[in-house]
Amino acid sequence: MTRRPVAWSTPLTYALALAVAAVSIAPVIYVIVGGFRTTPQIIADPAGLPDPWVWDNYVRVLTQSDFWKQAFNSAVIALGTTVGVVVLGVCAAFVLARYTFRGREGLYTFFTLGLLFPSGAAILPLYLMLRDLTLINSYYAVILPQIAFALPLTIVILRPFLSAVPRELEDAAAIDGAGRLGFLWRIMLPLSRPALVTVGVLAFVASWNAFLLPLLVLGDADLHTLPLGVQNFSSQYTSDTAGILAFTSLAMLPALLFFTFAEKQIVGGLQGAVKG
Repeated sequence: MTRRPVAWSTPLTYALALAVAAVSIAPVIYVIVGGFRTTPQIIADPAGLPDPWVWDNYVRVLTQSDFWKQAFNSAVIALGTTVGVVVLGVCAAFVLARYTFRGREGLYTFFTLGLLFPSGAAILPLYLMLRDLTLINSYYAVILPQIAFALPLTIVILRPFLSAVPRELEDAAAIDGAGRLGFLWRIMLPLSRPALVTVGVLAFVASWNAFLLPLLVLGDADLHTLPLGVQNFSSQYTSDTAGILAFTSLAMLPALLFFTFAEKQIVGGLQGAVKG
């Protein structure tokens, strides 16, 4: 008796997909729409729609200098982390994919084991090390550890892409006079664009949303990022629920838009990593 293949196009599958999407999107929509309400409206009808729509909450947040200072800090840290992750990840993945040497697979296994190590378990020794290096209360105190924790996943995604490039292309590039670095820059990186975008977006979003590490190493309020700004705003305006929702929605908006616009590239990058 032969088994019938699973029909993934059945209405049940679409219903499950819609349910998962609703569970994921509903909280985001609630936060964004809640920012257009007043706190009395939210208290009277938590699940209702704005009536009328109020823009004052968003205007009040956008006119605060602290918000823009925190947004700048988040952007510097997220962009620094992203650049470091992509550059170092490409270098390490290129060596592990295109060079043959003793212990290569063991080194790759060492990197993959990093996926099993929870970053929260290293917070205390990490703080002590950063303190001894006098990096506390600096961008480097957040950027460098985030790069280290993001490298395992970056290498796991990039290595299959770099390994899949045919050797014939490398031989042809060598005949044309291109060295290893020229081959990497002119051929490997353009062909691996989906993977590069994938690891870049994942690093950016994870850095933008990071809370625990900045909380511990950024004691100076002038260096606080937006996730810390949300906490500070919530503590300062505990009774202003609508304002807190507005601040939260504006804080998560850049990462959300960044992830949405690069969605297709991310899917392609992850598919290539799985096939590799």
